[in-house]
Amino acid sequence: MTKYEKLLDVVSKENLKLLETEFDSELKGLCIGNFIAIKKDMRQSEKACILAEELAHYYTTVGNILDQSNSYNQKQENQARKMAVNYLISPEDLARAFRMGYYDLFDIAEYLSLSYEFLLESLAVFKVKYGLIYEGNDYRIEFNDLGFSFQDKLV
Repeated sequence: MTKYEKLLDVVSKENLKLLETEFDSELKGLCIGNFIAIKKDMRQSEKACILAEELAHYYTTVGNILDQSNSYNQKQENQARKMAVNYLISPEDLARAFRMGYYDLFDIAEYLSLSYEFLLESLAVFKVKYGLIYEGNDYRIEFNDLGFSFQDKLV
């Protein structure tokens, strides 16, 4: 089951209405009450990233936050993005991708069924959440300006 299909199950279980549609603007997704709309002409990996964020808005956002010049709206947007990141990717996923031979961020994003932009955002969220270094059980990830570097720990 793909990430997008798993998210569709969440939509169904929450009794939300989902519409894949065209937008007359740059929007890729929108959540109003129990209604979510996402742009239909996207790859499934990008739809998953957008839907995860819109579900996070469903759970956490209060009111209309389209005006991002308002700091309160920015905080709600950031909270939803962090929630979407934490739902779709973990440092362990990065380690698995690297161990499978994926070293380029575009390739890692494709392997993890994420959009490239979402992967970059995820790395920024991890850098804030974990600091510059994340220590797994048998690996170490350093978050840097180029994305991240991976190192297996010597046992």
